[in-house]
Amino acid sequence: METIKFKTDIKCSGCVAKATPYLNEAFGEDNWEVDTSNPSKVLTVIGEQDEVKVKTVVAKAGYKAEKI
Repeated sequence: METIKFKTDIKCSGCVAKATPYLNEAFGEDNWEVDTSNPSKVLTVIGEQDEVKVKTVVAKAGYKAEKI
């Protein structure tokens, strides 16, 4: 299964909580995670996902994502 990674501005657990409903709806509850301990705040999405879709969903949650 493919995974794609994005540098984000999702900085803390509160930010993750705010983004969770959007990410769960778009990708499924167990198909994404944000590593807030990484300086780049890496969002990993599992499965064959479109880069534009990921950026759009993250933007709807109020954050930015850049593929790495």
